[in-house]
Amino acid sequence: MKVTDYSQIAEVYDRNQFRLEEVKVDTDLENYIQNNPKSSYSFLDLACGTGIYLDHQYHSFKGFNIDWHGLDASQAMLKEAEDKVENVAFEKGLAESMPYEDESFNVITNNYAFHHFVGKEKVLDEIHRVLKRDGVYKLHNIDIYGMKNWWIYHYFPSALLEDYKRFWRKEVIFRELSQRGFDVRIDCTYQMENIKIADYLGHVENRDISVLTLIDDEEYNQGLYWMKQDLERSPEKKVTNDFSELICIARKK
Repeated sequence: MKVTDYSQIAEVYDRNQFRLEEVKVDTDLENYIQNNPKSSYSFLDLACGTGIYLDHQYHSFKGFNIDWHGLDASQAMLKEAEDKVENVAFEKGLAESMPYEDESFNVITNNYAFHHFVGKEKVLDEIHRVLKRDGVYKLHNIDIYGMKNWWIYHYFPSALLEDYKRFWRKEVIFRELSQRGFDVRIDCTYQMENIKIADYLGHVENRDISVLTLIDDEEYNQGLYWMKQDLERSPEKKVTNDFSELICIARKK
């Protein structure tokens, strides 16, 4: 399995406007707090990247006593996060071997990153170890098995093969978490629509989408060429795109 080198894209990562626009108040964190009243909470964003999610949640939950933490394997990404977010304890480390004591956190979130972990089974062991009893692990990701017509795969066919190597099916996620003593619920949302290719060209040129860093340069350049050719022939060119998101909520028994 190939791994994205985030030191190469850290400086351009936040230029993807979709990443900024899609971050909302985490209603699952909100529900946890409402249903589990405590004097204080300890929260970890696992694979926190440049801190986009943490920055939004920190400002959204200022009225609560929350001890915020962020862990990431990339020092370059953490540098971006530290420049952006205050009052968060950032650590460089691997999800497979977290630098935290047992039962340290009430909530662990993991946004669009689980597919990057090489030792996924070990990561789940570690999540179970550092999560408090009745604590919640939230995994939020795309479900590639429900979106074979994603626009990325349309122009870069081998990207789908790379993603098959990186992503677990939802049935596997459910089984592995259940076997570790979690109560698990998985919800998937799906949408199909026609999208304008012109709206996505900049993201390809930025090459900040992780799977585009894993395909070889020849295919990347060929796919970019095809996109530009399509737009040259028809500036309003659209393709049918499907997209599926997965949210898994796992409560430690």
